[in-house]
Amino acid sequence: MSLDQRPNPKIASWEDSEHDNYRVYSKAELDALRLANPKKFASINSWRVILAQITITALLGVLWGIFTEANTRSVYTYSALVGGLIGFLPSALFLLRLTAAKKNSKSNPGGYLSAVVSGEFIKILATFLLFIGFALKQPDLKWIPLLVTYLATLQCYLLAWFWK
Repeated sequence: MSLDQRPNPKIASWEDSEHDNYRVYSKAELDALRLANPKKFASINSWRVILAQITITALLGVLWGIFTEANTRSVYTYSALVGGLIGFLPSALFLLRLTAAKKNSKSNPGGYLSAVVSGEFIKILATFLLFIGFALKQPDLKWIPLLVTYLATLQCYLLAWFWK
């Protein structure tokens, strides 16, 4: 047998289906695992993330109002509230889109996937339009408090992993 005619051991082992590296669990086994360690199976409630974003927005709005001079207090507070609104409003729209899709596409996973993609597009478009709209309609906005509050609302996604 020449070198070209020998079977490739990598291809032969890949095609061998007797040694799969995963195990299929029954419903009873999964229920027992859930009872043994419920924290590993806990899911994150998305509406709690939105509520945390609203709370961070209100808190930072108050902080910007407290630690700024009296003559610019309202502009800084308003700018911080706008930044938080730009952070949580598109997220709420995305979540509403997914909630509506869950009700309609229980039997069709492709429909839910298209809802995720379209919801993400809505979220990006809403964020972009809110930034442009507030920049054009409110030229006196202070960008530092706006961006700090916007970025703080985005950090709620990371904090959600620690709440789990």
